[in-house]
Amino acid sequence: MNQSAMNESTREQPLLELDNLRVDFHTPTGIVQAVRGLSFTLGRERLGIVGESGSGKSMTGRAILDLIPHPGEVRADRLTYRGQDLLTMDKRARRKLRGRHISMVMQDPKFSLNPVRTVGDQIAEAYRVHHKASAREARQRSLAMLEQVQIREPARVYELYPHEVSGGMGQRVMIAMMLIAEPDILIADEPTSALDVTVQLQMLKILDDLVTQRGMGLIFISHDLHLVQSFCDRVIVMYGGKAMETLPAAELADESARARRHPYTLGLLGCLPDLDHPRETLATLNRDPAWLA
Repeated sequence: MNQSAMNESTREQPLLELDNLRVDFHTPTGIVQAVRGLSFTLGRERLGIVGESGSGKSMTGRAILDLIPHPGEVRADRLTYRGQDLLTMDKRARRKLRGRHISMVMQDPKFSLNPVRTVGDQIAEAYRVHHKASAREARQRSLAMLEQVQIREPARVYELYPHEVSGGMGQRVMIAMMLIAEPDILIADEPTSALDVTVQLQMLKILDDLVTQRGMGLIFISHDLHLVQSFCDRVIVMYGGKAMETLPAAELADESARARRHPYTLGLLGCLPDLDHPRETLATLNRDPAWLA
């Protein structure tokens, strides 16, 4: 195989492959199945995972990063990053992979940032952990990253503490911290849920630009169907730890395709305000829920 063919093969290889992922919590009252048999592949695309609270969305992201706390147990028939088996990889290698190649933006930056250190120091530390760099270089890269996520006056914000920044700015700081190591995959867990609509759109524009420019894979976890529909390329609809279906995001808005949709997907769509068809919305919600078991 020549070099160009090898490069083409590398580009075509999925960034992430999951087959029959399961996350179980062993409790005194029995086993809680947080994720039940989830399978998907991720390329250089925007993949949305939607579902109600408790459907297993966040647990999926944490399982990929080996962040499931005790007494949780992660099992899968296949869990690979660029062909590397994450299940057999030792803890030290997984830690090196985390942040450098796969990063995750948590839902609330107030609980993810260290309250006694400036946001700039925390971003710079994230860079120095994965790159051999001086403190001066790390600071310069951090300022450039803050500017890239559209923070005005990055030098001033660099010196602020987490409690001194707004919710929207805190999310931008978190995105800067997760992206400064230039990972291949970004997992964004409800990154816009606590933001107003105007700031939401700004955040999505930032994520879209970064994914496009860097050729990253993005897993966008959300409960907002409108948001996922307009932003993602594909969507996985989850309920009770299982994937109900996977579909192109554009089909969520396609009236002609709704007849082929899973009843749970139709139920989620029916929860959206629809003043033009109120009776149809109510009928969707009143369907027999026996398939949810």
